[in-house]
Amino acid sequence: MNVYKAYYRSDIGLLEIAGDEKEICRVRFVENPAEASPEVPPALRDCIEQIDEYFQGRRREFSLNLRLEGTGFQRKVWQELMKIPFGKTASYGEIAKAMGNENAVRAVGQANHNNPISIIVPCHRIIGRNGDLVGYGGGLWRKKWLLDHEGRSAGPLRP
Repeated sequence: MNVYKAYYRSDIGLLEIAGDEKEICRVRFVENPAEASPEVPPALRDCIEQIDEYFQGRRREFSLNLRLEGTGFQRKVWQELMKIPFGKTASYGEIAKAMGNENAVRAVGQANHNNPISIIVPCHRIIGRNGDLVGYGGGLWRKKWLLDHEGRSAGPLRP
C-alpha cells in the first residue's frame, strides 16, 4: 500500500494528512512537515476539502473512508468518539460506560491519546469528569480553540 501525504494550513497550525487512494489513516498537527507526495489521491483531496469546510464552519460531520489502525479496544474507543455530536463533549468515564466497562477509564484515556486521526475522530471533545480541559496531543490551546469553534458554529451551517 502506498501512503501519500498532503498538508492543510489551518487557523491553529499545519495538519499532515496521510492515506492511500481510498482511505485516510492519519491526520495530525505537525510543526515541521515532511515532503508532501507529488500526487494527491482522491481520498486526501476529499479530506482536505472536508477539513477546510470544517474550519470555515460549513461542515459538522465528516464522510471519509478511514483506516483506523490500532488494537481492537482502541478502534472501539475511536468509534465511540465519533458518536459525540458536533459542539458537545463527553468524559472518559462516559465513553467507558458507553462501551460497557465503567472501569476502563484509564484505557479509554490512553486510546484517546493514541488517536491517529485528529479532528475527524474528535478526541478534542473529551473532557475531564469535572468539565476541565485535559490532555490533547495537539496542545490544550488547540483543544480549547476547537471546542470554541464548534460552539460558535453550532447554529445554522454557513453557506
